[in-house]
Amino acid sequence: MLPLSFAQNGETVMVAKIGGSDEVKQHLEDLGFVVGARVQIISQSGNGNVIVNLKEARLAITDQMAAKVQVVPSEPDIE
Repeated sequence: MLPLSFAQNGETVMVAKIGGSDEVKQHLEDLGFVVGARVQIISQSGNGNVIVNLKEARLAITDQMAAKVQVVPSEPDIE
C-alpha cells in the first residue's frame, strides 16, 4: 500500500484506505475516493497537484490530500 501521491502518471490503482480527520475522510469520500474505487493517474507532476480520472470524471486534488488516500496496484479494465 502506498499514498496516491506516490503513484505514477498513467498508472491505475485501487483505493485501499482513507486517512486523515473525519472531515478530510468525508470530503474525499464525497469526491468519490472510497475503498475499492479505481483511480487512473492523469498527471502527477510534483507541482503540488494530482490530477486523476475517477468514475469517468477528472479531478484535481492537492498532494497533501492525495497522501491521505492509500492505494494498491490495479489492472486497467480489459475491453
